[in-house]
Amino acid sequence: MASHPPRESESAAAEQALTHPLQVGAFRAYLLVRLFTIVGSTGMTLIIAWQTYNIARLTMGPAQSAAQLGLIGLIQFVVLFVMTPFSGLAADNFQRTRIATVTLILLLGCALVLAVSSYEGWINIPLIFCIAAVLGLCRAFQGAALSSLAPNIVPRHLLPRAIALSSMFWQTGGIVGPAIAGYAYAVQSHYAYAVSAVLFLAAVIGMILIGKVPQSPPQRDRHPIRQVIDGFSYVRTNRLVLSTITLDLFAVLLAGTTALLPVYARDVLHVGSAGLGHLAAAPGVGAGLTALWFSFKPLRHNVGVKMLVSVGIFGGATILFGLTAFMPQQTAILVALFSMAVWGSADMFSVFVRQSLIQIHTPDEMRGRVSSVAMMTVSASNELGEAESGFLAALIGPVAAVIFGGVGAIVITLWWSRLFPELRNARTFDPPNLAIVPSLQGGERPKAEPS
Repeated sequence: MASHPPRESESAAAEQALTHPLQVGAFRAYLLVRLFTIVGSTGMTLIIAWQTYNIARLTMGPAQSAAQLGLIGLIQFVVLFVMTPFSGLAADNFQRTRIATVTLILLLGCALVLAVSSYEGWINIPLIFCIAAVLGLCRAFQGAALSSLAPNIVPRHLLPRAIALSSMFWQTGGIVGPAIAGYAYAVQSHYAYAVSAVLFLAAVIGMILIGKVPQSPPQRDRHPIRQVIDGFSYVRTNRLVLSTITLDLFAVLLAGTTALLPVYARDVLHVGSAGLGHLAAAPGVGAGLTALWFSFKPLRHNVGVKMLVSVGIFGGATILFGLTAFMPQQTAILVALFSMAVWGSADMFSVFVRQSLIQIHTPDEMRGRVSSVAMMTVSASNELGEAESGFLAALIGPVAAVIFGGVGAIVITLWWSRLFPELRNARTFDPPNLAIVPSLQGGERPKAEPS
């Protein structure tokens, strides 16, 4: 028994001696899992949207077809919204690597079904809607498990750099996935889904290589419903975390243009499936470059103001993308690619601030639940944003819907800067500057920071 403390001390010293997260083997495998997962997911999602719009256009006009894209987002959001509280609870009470592995196997099954149905020609919109529901389920559990896994793999002092690297791989996948899927679909429709299936299989193997990771023991003494409430309470009482999550929620909800990319590719810019791949990859280019910068020079100062500025730029890039409908085609294509790259870069900035705050300042025993709350807001901004974009496009047209969303994001940014002075005044990620009391057991509330 007397030998345990020295071993623990040596282990802690060895962790402190690490200078880069890539020195951790499990983290390298984790990065590959993130890369394979996002390449397969974004590629599959893009082709689902493209096929849905084209199938709908056989019997419907552009407005009604755009509404079908909105339904796909709505289905995913409803499933994710319902399951998110349970996914966070699962991530805090069960091995996170196993949860992620199960979701990847389900994604593999979805890709195989879509590949076979596309090859044999019996793919249809009802089938796609069913697949969308399964995708929402997978995103709920996978998001909570994967996003809370990195702090279990790398030492805390390397976590900001690990988050930046993870985001860079994620965004790189966002670049590569749509491009590969667009080109593969141009050859044969089922090839895009087959590529996704191979990538999901590789991700499963990567999760097996990571193996079991150390995490806080489950809270057997607290009722599951009480544990779920604790996660929401932490977010509610931590106004800095709350402001970053809700700002991202409403900005992307209004200015999310990805659902309308098939409409722009086919009926506005007239660039086809290959051009759709470029448009969908452009945000990943901007986001990937931004994440690469953060991996070398993590953000440390004036984090709140810089996040507010980035969300304002996000809205401005959305407006610029919408205005391409009034430009000559060659100019419009270049401006569209540029604006979507800026859009992705600004979004990455916001994501980095939000994830750093959540991962650094949330206790491990409730990190899954807090991550699930953040994931629910991300889903609301993404899937529900897709639904909003699709339905609004059906009502006022795709161009007006995009421009309106960009203006709305800028208005939200200005409002949040006044509604949450904690965000505007945040200087660093350091806990003393956040002035948040993380304990929920005693019902404590945020304490004012001395000026």
